[in-house]
Amino acid sequence: MTAKPPSWTLRRRVGALLAVVSVLLGASVIVEIAVAAKNRAQIHAVLDRTGPLRAQSQELLSVLVDQETAVRGYAVTEDRRDLEPYVEGSRREQQLYRSMDALIGGYPALARQLDTVKVEAADWQAAVAEPVISATERGGRAAGQALITDQTRQRFDAIRASVAELQQRILDEREKGADDIYRTSSILVVLLIAAALVVVVAGGVLLMSLDRMVVRPLTRLAEQVREVAEGDYQHHIAGSGPPEFQQLAGDVDAMRQKIAKDLAEVREARASIEWVNSQLQKQAEELVRSNRDLEQFAYVASHDLQEPLRKVASFCQLLQRRYAGQLDDRADQYIAFAVDGAQRMQRLINDLLAFSRIGRLTTGFTEVDLNKVMDDVAGQTESARQYAGAELTWGELPTIRGEEPLLTNLLANLVSNSIKFRRPDSPPKVHVSARLVDDEWEISCQDNGIGIEPEFADKIFVIFQRLHSKDAYPGTGIGLAIVKKIVEYHGGRVWVDTDTAEGTAIRFSLPALPEDVEAARAATQRAAEGSADEATDAGESTGGAEPAGNGAAGAALPRQAGPRAEGADGAQEGDSTGDVKETVR
Repeated sequence: MTAKPPSWTLRRRVGALLAVVSVLLGASVIVEIAVAAKNRAQIHAVLDRTGPLRAQSQELLSVLVDQETAVRGYAVTEDRRDLEPYVEGSRREQQLYRSMDALIGGYPALARQLDTVKVEAADWQAAVAEPVISATERGGRAAGQALITDQTRQRFDAIRASVAELQQRILDEREKGADDIYRTSSILVVLLIAAALVVVVAGGVLLMSLDRMVVRPLTRLAEQVREVAEGDYQHHIAGSGPPEFQQLAGDVDAMRQKIAKDLAEVREARASIEWVNSQLQKQAEELVRSNRDLEQFAYVASHDLQEPLRKVASFCQLLQRRYAGQLDDRADQYIAFAVDGAQRMQRLINDLLAFSRIGRLTTGFTEVDLNKVMDDVAGQTESARQYAGAELTWGELPTIRGEEPLLTNLLANLVSNSIKFRRPDSPPKVHVSARLVDDEWEISCQDNGIGIEPEFADKIFVIFQRLHSKDAYPGTGIGLAIVKKIVEYHGGRVWVDTDTAEGTAIRFSLPALPEDVEAARAATQRAAEGSADEATDAGESTGGAEPAGNGAAGAALPRQAGPRAEGADGAQEGDSTGDVKETVR
């Protein structure tokens, strides 16, 4: 019995199957496009409308609270600066209204609630804020505080309630949109599953059709390819079946030959790379040893040079004292040059010795209060500040882990540098402050001196690099190099802020204590919750100014210390934010 050839060819079978699958998948795609478009519109509403509306409503509450706090603070202090949050808050309030109006158009209920907030806020400004400001300006604190009553507080509490209602409605709209997104996403998943089932069924039918005419020849070809893949790159691949498969086998064999050739080249290149890596490793080890030897040489050389240099300096000074005026002017000048050179060499060696000791002679890291360090720095620089008429101030500084002597040396170098490079026409002012940036403290030393050109911002930290002659500004040129080495020894970095309008601002970073970082994150989270009661309490305690935190909150409480005049004592009056000013001796 002779078998009949199949009535449908492979191409025809595949074509029919693909036609059916295409119709089913096309219908599925059309439905998915419609559902996806709806889903995208819902996501747009949640992300680009209700999301920003929620954030702006929270900011609106904060702005209104700042205005109320500023008005109350002004009525207490009569300081016009306390009204700045009110003026700025009014401007920001209007900006928020315009922004929210642009987003809230599709939500009539939210638009009506926002109008209610606008009206209540405007009424409060007209009936409470402006009269309190006017009364304080005309009649002083008593007149302004007389207008702040329980009734005015209740009016502002009504504004808070309206804003809270607006926020709740926005949240409801957001949750409704999220439900719609979940529903349309589920429909999309079902459609995708259906499409996948169509593909699976079509694949099964196609597999059965192609098994005898395609799969078996390909299986034999795959067996040969696996032999090559297992490492027998010299195995010749021969094809069987239709001419297409024979051609495929020839192409695979050509690829095998090329891979075998490339593999040989790769092995040669790997051997070369391994040799180069070994040479680089040897060079790195040699560099480490060389750097260690250089540090040891610098320490030993500077230490051993002290004794002969002291002898040269001492005898030159003896010559200067004993024979001054007995020789001619040129001889006196030569002796003066020798004394000056010996003294400068002593200073250079001492500075080089101090530079080489950083990181070598360690007392171990401890928790160091930088406020105490600044007290020590103020004492060390007192004579220089009195001579220059300098003013040294600093804010509340954090506690970090480090070596107290090195940190004292670091800040003393920065303060002395600021005093030395002062303007001749104005007394120097130096301010040290700190702020928490991520998990590091960024500490700044700001002065009103001669400043640094941006192109020299990196050069000043190189050892023995000077931007001025020693006659104009004395020194060895190693102070800022010591600063850089101490900062890097503590795991930080140092740089010059080239955006400073006046003077010089040198900033450096030091790792913060974990508890400071955690406290800052907790404070940020509490602030984001926008608790109305906490905001009111914070506003009353600071007199309407922006609340200042310690290191744990991410911003240092400002504290200043002015230069001491003879007979001066006590603290100067701070501003409304609770600044503390101390006399530095």
